[in-house]
Amino acid sequence: MGNLFCCVQVDQSKVAIKERFGKFDEVLEPGCHCLPWFLGSQIAGHLTLRLQQLDVRCETKTKDNVFVNVVASIQYRALADKASDAFYKLSNTRSQIQAYVFDVIRASVPKLNLDDTFEQKNEIAKAVEDELEKAMSAYGYEIVQTLIVDIEPDEHVKRAMNEINAAARMRVAANEKAEAEKILQIKRAEGEAESKYLSGLGIARQRQAIVDGLRDSVLGFSVNVPGTTAKDVMDMVLVTQYFDTMKEIGASSKSSAVFIPHGPGAVRDVATQIRDGLLQASTPHES
Repeated sequence: MGNLFCCVQVDQSKVAIKERFGKFDEVLEPGCHCLPWFLGSQIAGHLTLRLQQLDVRCETKTKDNVFVNVVASIQYRALADKASDAFYKLSNTRSQIQAYVFDVIRASVPKLNLDDTFEQKNEIAKAVEDELEKAMSAYGYEIVQTLIVDIEPDEHVKRAMNEINAAARMRVAANEKAEAEKILQIKRAEGEAESKYLSGLGIARQRQAIVDGLRDSVLGFSVNVPGTTAKDVMDMVLVTQYFDTMKEIGASSKSSAVFIPHGPGAVRDVATQIRDGLLQASTPHES
């Protein structure tokens, strides 16, 4: 019906290419236009001005001989003021863009090691965008943005990289665990040393208290009981200690059997042996 009344409609976000007798005439903006077909005017085609996206997957090799698949996402659109160039100069826009992407990626990635490729993907994207912008502007297209959305090494390489990372983390964890155990052992040794020191200090004080008590007892007994000597008091104390020891041995059900001579003479012999031992131990000290 539009052709019958020489009218044509151009949708929003599109332009129409008008020809007259097969030659480019003008670019029709969105809206309704008069198209006198009987004068040789016709619509050669339509061109969208919307933002378009092309995902390109390119296989290449890094400097350290690892094959990777680089996925680039190209966002582009036709320029309204250069619609005729975009319509007539390129027959397959997507193939042309893909060729430039392949060229730049395969020229950039082989200069980098695998780790550097991941770290410098923004630089790779910028190189692709600059090359596309320079090439496609002559054909009436604008490159809005270029993104490197993925870098995929071979599956075996990824597994090896994960194992290396896991081994490094396990090594760090082992070092941390060893350091923690070292600190625990040091603290435990310091605690044991402090405990033994305090225990020894307590035993020393206990023995000092015993010696002081014995001295006071001997002196008090000698004063209160005329005619006794310090030797008599010590003999009595030793006999008392002897009987206390025998009582404890007999009362303990878990003690091993101990065979010792027993009787009045045995008590005297024990006292004599203890006293002689004390005297012998003190003689070198006094000399």
